[in-house]
Amino acid sequence: MIVVEDLHKHFGGFHAVDGASLRIEPGSITGLIGPNGAGKTTLFNVIAGVLKPTSGRVTMDGEDITGLPPHELFHKGLLRTFQIAHEFSSMTVRENLMMVPGAQTGETLWNTWFGRKRIADEERALAAKADEVLEFLTIDHLADEKAGNMSGGQKKLLELGRTMMVDARIVFLDEVGAGVNRTLLNTIGDAIIRLNKERGYTFVVIEHDMDFIGRLCDPVICMAEGHVLAEGTLAEIKANEQVIEAYLGTGLKNKDKVSA
Repeated sequence: MIVVEDLHKHFGGFHAVDGASLRIEPGSITGLIGPNGAGKTTLFNVIAGVLKPTSGRVTMDGEDITGLPPHELFHKGLLRTFQIAHEFSSMTVRENLMMVPGAQTGETLWNTWFGRKRIADEERALAAKADEVLEFLTIDHLADEKAGNMSGGQKKLLELGRTMMVDARIVFLDEVGAGVNRTLLNTIGDAIIRLNKERGYTFVVIEHDMDFIGRLCDPVICMAEGHVLAEGTLAEIKANEQVIEAYLGTGLKNKDKVSA
């Protein structure tokens, strides 16, 4: 679904992504791990159009999407979430979801004067869809709560819910477990698995929690120093000498310590 070929992203003399190549298969939940500074988030940002690459190529279903801006990728079904949730804090949880679909009738000044019935009908449909999403994520009891009052884990669920308001095909999740308690992390994991199995979503997940990665992801890709170091099952990755060296700077005798 996604093919990354010899991708580079330089910031002056610093090579954040340095010749990364990888493939994301449709219908997979792929884990992306690596030590801090490995280039994982920068890679996400380049694929998702937040940053333009220095060189290299990204394709989606064979189409060259290198350097396309996020709004164009959004309409192609490629979405990403962020390590720090970006909610509209003064709006309700339901309203946050209703804002996601593009080209809404009420966005045009002319329609606010002459298309009020169409706007009202559209908003009712969006509200119904938002409520369905919130029920799926088991946070429907928060529908009328201000989004800024949600916990960190609930905000991560809201970010996941945004992807459900449009026809997402592939979703890049950046440290979905950061600052989230174990109970809510399990809820997030359940939702990801259901979206993958029931709705065909493809996911790529950056995460430091190896239990979470082990539960959801196959394959797992390990990055270090801006390039792909290894790929395989989590067990294979944990046993890889290069991966152990990248995380710990030690040999195989400490392989069981490879974790977040």
